[in-house]
Amino acid sequence: MHRDAWLPRPSFCFTGLSLFFSLVPSASSMEVTVPLNLNVLNGTTVRLACTFNSCYTVNNKQFSLNWTYQECGNCTEEMFLQFRMKIINLKPNRFGDRVEFTGNPSKYDVSVTLNNVQLEDEGTYNCYVMNPPDRNRGQGKIYLQVLTQVPPERDSTVAVIVGASVGGFLAVIILALMVVKCVRRKQEQKLNADDLKTEEECKTDGEGNPEDGTK
Repeated sequence: MHRDAWLPRPSFCFTGLSLFFSLVPSASSMEVTVPLNLNVLNGTTVRLACTFNSCYTVNNKQFSLNWTYQECGNCTEEMFLQFRMKIINLKPNRFGDRVEFTGNPSKYDVSVTLNNVQLEDEGTYNCYVMNPPDRNRGQGKIYLQVLTQVPPERDSTVAVIVGASVGGFLAVIILALMVVKCVRRKQEQKLNADDLKTEEECKTDGEGNPEDGTK
């Protein structure tokens, strides 16, 4: 999850305003959430998820959105989609008609879908969101890695064996502790019974008469 600005929870937007404004500037109320890294197989479809939180509802007349692409860290950003009153797909030569807006700004979702992913699509995708009266522009960065084949599954045999061994060991320990606890409880009960019996024998003689010391 990528966070470029601090965001209070929605409840903070409506309660405790004096404390909120005393701690955080009003301009710091935008948060953009994206996956940091995405791995996708060449020729498939990927959804570049981008959502945001704001204390304000989205007003289409003021709300703005930009999606850009960077081939490398020092490369210039290429804008390929924006929102100005409506979605504008710039359709650069790089993506053509493969980009589709699949979000809903009124639900704080500005995600896009990239169809038929190509090897040259690998790079950084930037999601910029502005929702006045929020003063700061939120930003999210996604690094997309395009794979030519599905990575082999990791062999989990060793993990299963180790897990089973550890589980069996713990089970034996728990069983042993239960046995010890039961044995101790029985010993305590036996000692209590013996003490009670001894106490009764001290009070009476063998014939059931009081002892000589109580004439």
